[in-house]
Amino acid sequence: MKTIVLIGMMGTGKSTIGKILAEKLQADFIDIDSEIENNEQMSINQIFETKGEEYFRKIEQKEIITSFKDNSVIALGGGAFENKQTRNFLINSSIIHLKTSPNIIYERIKNDKTRPLLKKQMTVEKITQIYNARAINYEKANITIMTDNKTPEEIVKEIMEALK
Repeated sequence: MKTIVLIGMMGTGKSTIGKILAEKLQADFIDIDSEIENNEQMSINQIFETKGEEYFRKIEQKEIITSFKDNSVIALGGGAFENKQTRNFLINSSIIHLKTSPNIIYERIKNDKTRPLLKKQMTVEKITQIYNARAINYEKANITIMTDNKTPEEIVKEIMEALK
């Protein structure tokens, strides 16, 4: 099985969908943000606060490369696919963009204090602004799945159909 990489904005369900998809495909599941938190012994938020976004992006890229393996489903952080080297490294994977409307993302994460890029300004407009800046790279995915008003199981089923 080709490695499956889930990309998309924060709050689109990459970790939730990734776990279910990996189970159905009898593959390993790798959540890059969780791997970073385990290795650094601090939350993503703490890394951003104490070491900065530039440091985080460097270790994120390294973690993607070291975690990559066949027969796996990998959930990237929302901004990981912005890195050109990361995109080039993942080029032969099945890249799936989980796309969710900004207003739905807002509803899912509005009370989540662990989102460093939205810590100071949690609005639908800010989410839209971040999405619009990333859209050109998200659109490079092999498959885009609109997740609005779908259960995780429906999304996984749609991904599996698209992969056939």
